[in-house]
Amino acid sequence: MNDSDLPYSQACENNKSPILSVLNQAFANCQQILEIGSGTGQHAVYFASQLDHLSWQSSDQHCNLPALAERIRRGALTNLPPPLALDISGNSVSAQRFDGIFTANTLHIISWPLVKRLFSRLDEFATQEATLCIYGPFNYQGQFTSASNQAFDASLKCRDPAMGIRNSEDILQLAAAKGFLLQQDIAMPANNRLLWFKR
Repeated sequence: MNDSDLPYSQACENNKSPILSVLNQAFANCQQILEIGSGTGQHAVYFASQLDHLSWQSSDQHCNLPALAERIRRGALTNLPPPLALDISGNSVSAQRFDGIFTANTLHIISWPLVKRLFSRLDEFATQEATLCIYGPFNYQGQFTSASNQAFDASLKCRDPAMGIRNSEDILQLAAAKGFLLQQDIAMPANNRLLWFKR
């Protein structure tokens, strides 16, 4: 079926294979993955189709669920259940715990207080031995890694001053406070990184 009527991200198409190459290793021993901020659902459908040993649970804010749910319905994968409504700023508690958490291109489009809120809630979602993978652009020691990232950061702040590329050191500190220690910091295409943590 043609998915041209659904929201589409070219970036998702561009980065899905490089991300999968890492997730193949990071989630090799996982069974239940929670994706926070699934967006268009392109990642969810692709990763679930390629990682058939696990269940991939997508999620997003309620306002984004109709299109996400439709893409997942069309994907028709037995290991890709309907998406969860998940608002990080809220207080809803999931009864399920996941041994893998994945989020891509989210930390720079939510405010810093909401980034901290996401990490503070990890105990609600993650098992005691969970793996956490975060994909996106990061700064190091407060410095941009490329001119394109600097321009991207400026464009984000034009949209909303609360947005912006985060410092990797700050993310590592938030993760460590919840027992997640960095295993690998992997260079990805288009000046992005994949931070792989394990409890």
